[in-house]
Amino acid sequence: MRVVVQRVAAARVVVAGEPIAAIGRGLLLLVGLAIGDSEAEIAWMARKLSGLRIFADAAGLMNAALADVGGAVLAVPNFTLLGDCRKGKRPSFANALAPEIAQPLFARFVELLTTHVGSVATGRFGVAMDVELVNDGPVTLVVET
Repeated sequence: MRVVVQRVAAARVVVAGEPIAAIGRGLLLLVGLAIGDSEAEIAWMARKLSGLRIFADAAGLMNAALADVGGAVLAVPNFTLLGDCRKGKRPSFANALAPEIAQPLFARFVELLTTHVGSVATGRFGVAMDVELVNDGPVTLVVET
C-alpha cells in the first residue's frame, strides 16, 4: 500500500465537471493498493495517517496531528501510484491490485480511517477525476506499508 499525503489548505474532486467531494484544511490522500495488501496493511495505514504530526503547533513546529488542528481528510483511490517505471518508458501496473479487489479494500480503509478522524470525503473509484488542491507548505509525504 502506498499513500501520497499532501497537507492542504483546501482540496476537491471533480467528476465530469461536477464537484463530488471537498475539504478545507487537512490531508489529501492519494491511495494506491498493491497485490498482497490486506486488512492488516490498511489498518496500520489508517492508524499511521490519523496520528501523523505534520501540522504546526502553537510554537510553529511540525508537531500537531489532524485532530489537533480540526483538519479534514479527502481520500482518493489512485492505482497509478503502483506504476513501476524502472524499465522502459511505459509504467507497469503489474503490482496494482485488481479493481474488483481494490475497491472494497479502499472502502474498508476509508471506514477504518473514519473511526480515527471522523468523516472522510472520498473520490470515486474507477472514474477519471480532476483533483484540485492548495498545497499547504508544501508538505508532501509518501507512506508505504
